Amino acid sequence: MPPRDNPTARQARLGGELRKLRERAGKTAREAAGMVSTDQAKISHIEAGRIGVSEDRIRRLAVFYACDDEALVEALCAIAREHRGQYWWDDYRGVLAPGFLDIAELEHHATELRCLQPITFPGILQTEDYAHALFAGAIPQLPKDELKARVEHRMKRRNILERESPPKIHAIMHEAAVRMRVGGRKVARGQLEHLLSMSDRPDLTLQVIPFASEEFIEVTLTLMYASGVVPQLDTVHIDAPIGDNHLSSAADLDRYRTLLDRAEQAALTPQESLNFIHHIAREL
Repeated sequence: MPPRDNPTARQARLGGELRKLRERAGKTAREAAGMVSTDQAKISHIEAGRIGVSEDRIRRLAVFYACDDEALVEALCAIAREHRGQYWWDDYRGVLAPGFLDIAELEHHATELRCLQPITFPGILQTEDYAHALFAGAIPQLPKDELKARVEHRMKRRNILERESPPKIHAIMHEAAVRMRVGGRKVARGQLEHLLSMSDRPDLTLQVIPFASEEFIEVTLTLMYASGVVPQLDTVHIDAPIGDNHLSSAADLDRYRTLLDRAEQAALTPQESLNFIHHIAREL
């Protein structure tokens, strides 16, 4: 089977974690290849996510790398068992850019999501009208088929909220996001009312950073911190006009956890935030 040209973010993450284990153990790719009876080039492809790896090889490599973290090894094996066509977002492969599939995949496998939003609401909390208005404002203008596919895909991302054990979600939004009249008054009011209707969910926490806050918080980037089934698989997703980025180094994870902690402290309390959202909705 030829190497993948475009591995998913999760496939690349599996390979990256195996590379980290190898480097931490002080082993070369050549030594790893010898351990599993393959060649050095194949180990490089595995670590780049360009080809798959069996559970058996993951376990053998973990022993070779002196990794005794059973939870991590099991999590990596679970990724290895996944296959194309297994999940709903695979239906959009070749229809939407890979980044759309990667964000759906990241949210699906997360145990907790912490979001910081400067001028829009988190995708999984958006109404259909709100999402349509956002995508309709793209430059250059999207073809009708792609606009429809993007909105449909975003609405399907909300399915994680209906699972028996949904991930915990903590969304911190700037007041600018709450006041933006995306799609006009009616659409904006409908979006705020949707947030209020969801506010009694035990797995959802909403907070707003008001303009009046005297503590500056870096909110120029839209970011999401997705907690994995083990801490080593935590991921930060940065959404920017020039494209999205997935970060997983220990330094990046620590940096953005700290930023989210500071944002939480600077924001209104959850109850104050709901009162604030209700007040702005009434103004519309």
